[in-house]
Amino acid sequence: MKNLYDWVRRSAFLVSLLGYEVTAALHANPAGPLAAAAVAAESAKANAFFDQVFDEAVARSPMVMGRLGIKKDMDLWDDISEARALEDFGLMVQHFAELQQRINFELLDDQAKVSYRMFVNEAERGIEGWKWRHYNYPLNQMSGLHSEAPAFLINYHPITTVAEAQAYIARLRGLAGLFDQLIAGVKLREAKNIIPPRFVFPLVIDSIKEVISGQPFAPTEKSSALWEDFSTKVGALTSIDAATRARLLAEARAALLEAVGPAYEKLIKVLVTQQQIATDDDGVWKFADGLDYYAFALRGSTTTQLTAAEIHQLGLSEVARIHHDMAAIMQQVGFKGDRQAFFKFIKEDPQFYYPTTPAGKAAYLKRANQIIDAMRARLDEFFITKPQAPLVVKPVEPFREQGSAAAFYEQPSADGTRPGMYYVNTIDMRGVPIFEMETLAHHEAIPGHHMQIAIAQELKNMPKFRMYGGNTAYAEGWALYAEYFPKEFGYYQDPYQDFGRLYDELLRAVRLVVDTGLHAKKWTRAQVMEYFRQNTPNPERDIFTETNRYIVWPSQATAYKIGMLKILELRELAKKQLGTAFDLREYHDLVLKNGAVPLDLLEENVRAWIALRKN
Repeated sequence: MKNLYDWVRRSAFLVSLLGYEVTAALHANPAGPLAAAAVAAESAKANAFFDQVFDEAVARSPMVMGRLGIKKDMDLWDDISEARALEDFGLMVQHFAELQQRINFELLDDQAKVSYRMFVNEAERGIEGWKWRHYNYPLNQMSGLHSEAPAFLINYHPITTVAEAQAYIARLRGLAGLFDQLIAGVKLREAKNIIPPRFVFPLVIDSIKEVISGQPFAPTEKSSALWEDFSTKVGALTSIDAATRARLLAEARAALLEAVGPAYEKLIKVLVTQQQIATDDDGVWKFADGLDYYAFALRGSTTTQLTAAEIHQLGLSEVARIHHDMAAIMQQVGFKGDRQAFFKFIKEDPQFYYPTTPAGKAAYLKRANQIIDAMRARLDEFFITKPQAPLVVKPVEPFREQGSAAAFYEQPSADGTRPGMYYVNTIDMRGVPIFEMETLAHHEAIPGHHMQIAIAQELKNMPKFRMYGGNTAYAEGWALYAEYFPKEFGYYQDPYQDFGRLYDELLRAVRLVVDTGLHAKKWTRAQVMEYFRQNTPNPERDIFTETNRYIVWPSQATAYKIGMLKILELRELAKKQLGTAFDLREYHDLVLKNGAVPLDLLEENVRAWIALRKN
C-alpha cells in the first residue's frame, strides 16, 4: 500500500504541474491558431474519456444507478467493504494516469480544459483524502445507511413489473449483508478512536426503531414505512393476478421479519455497546491529526484556501452586519424592545407558526407550492435557461424526520421519470416558521437547488461528471444567493418575510462561527447552543438539530456563506466592469450552464466572460 500511495502522490504532483507546463510552453513557443478540427477531435476524445470513467463508476454502484433512474442491478446494494474501497481507489489512480497519457491538454477547447482541470482537482483531492477516509461517522443522526437504505427503496426503487418487485424483496434480504459491512466499518473506526459523541447514539437508535415499528414487526394498526411502500407499489400493479400479488406480499413480509428486523436489531446492539465508550468531546480536534483533517475538510467544502481562523472571523463580521439589518426591520414594524425581545416575540407568537396538526401541515405544503408557483411565473425575467424536470413538495417520512433538517432537496432522475423533491420536515411546525417560508422555498426549490441541479443534469455536450457531480460551496452558495436576489425584484414585501430572509442568512453566518468553533477552537456542544440562543431567534429544536449536524458533518456548513459571497462578489464585479452592458440573465446563465464548478474556476469563467463582453 505504501508504494502505491507514494506513486499516486508523485502522479498527483506531475499532473498538477501539467497546466503550468502547457501554459509556459505556449508562451515560450507561440504558434499559429491550432486547427479547429484537431481541437474538436481532442476535446471529443477527452469528453469520451470523462464519460467512460463516469459510466464505469456508476456501473459499480447499484444505488447510484437507482438514483439516476437506471434499471440495472436492482436486486443489489452497494459494496461498502474496505476491499472495495481499495479497489475503487486503484481505479481512480489508473484513470488519473490514463488522463496524462491519452489527453493533450494543449489541444482542448475551453470547456474541455475546464473539465480536465476539474477531473484533476477531484482526483488530487481523492488521493489526498485517502488517509482521511475513516474520519467520519457511518452511523449518525443526519445520514447513514440505517436511514438511507429504506429512503432509497421508497424513493428510488420503482415497482412496475413482477421482476422489480422481486428485486425489491432481494434488497430487503440483502440488508443483512449490507449492514454487516456497515458494522465492520464502524468497528474499524472504533479501533482508530473515531467514535461519535455520546449524544448521537440515542438519536440513531430512535430512528432505527422507527424503521422497524409497525406491521409486520409489531401487531399494530400502523404499517412500517417499508411495508406500506411495498404494499402500495405492488397494489398498484394492474398486470398481475391476485395469486401473484399475494405471493409477492408474503415474500416481502417474510423478508422484513427474517432479514430486515434482525439486521436493524444487530445495529442497535452495536450502537448500545459503543455508546458505553463514547465521550462528550464534539469536535474533530479529538482525532489523531484532527486539525489537519479539518483543514482538508474546509478546503473541500469551500473550494478555497481559507483557514479556520479566517472563516471564523468572517462569520463574526457577517453576524454583526445581519444584526444591523434586522434592527431596521424591527423599526419598520414598530417593535418596541431590543433584539433579544424581538427574537422572543418571533419565537413565541403563534401568528408565525402553523399548528402541528394534519391540517396545519397540509396548509404549509399548500402555501409552499403557491410561493414556488409565484416565482415560476417570473422566471423569464431572471433566467434564459430553465429546468425541464418537474418539482414536487413532500413531507419528510416519519422514519427519518426526527434527525432531519427542517427542509432539503433531492434531485430528479436523469431520465425525467422522477421529479425533483423539496422535502419539508413537519414533525414540529415550530421548526418551519411561516416567516421563513418564502426564503426556504427559494433556497430548496426555485430558483435554488432545483433550478441549479436540474439545469446541470439537462446540459448538452457536457461530461456526465459535471452534469451529476458538484461541490457544496457552489451548490449551496447558489441556493443562498437564490434566497437573496429576489429581494432586488420586489419579493419579500412582507417585512416579516424579509426578516425570514435575514433569519436564514444569519443562520449561515452563524455556521461559519460555530463550525470552526467546534472543530478548531474546541467549543463544546453547549457553547454552540448558547451562541445560537444569544445571536439568533432559532427555536430550541432548530438549535438542537443544527448543532448536532455541524458536529457530525464537519466543515459542510461553512460552504453556504462562502459560496454565496463569491457569487455576489463576481456579479458585482461584472456589473462594475460592464456597466449598462451587464445582463443579469446572461450572468445567471454563465453561472448555471457550466455545472457545479469550484469557486476558483467560477471566478476564472466570470472574468473571461467579462473580458469577452468588453471586447
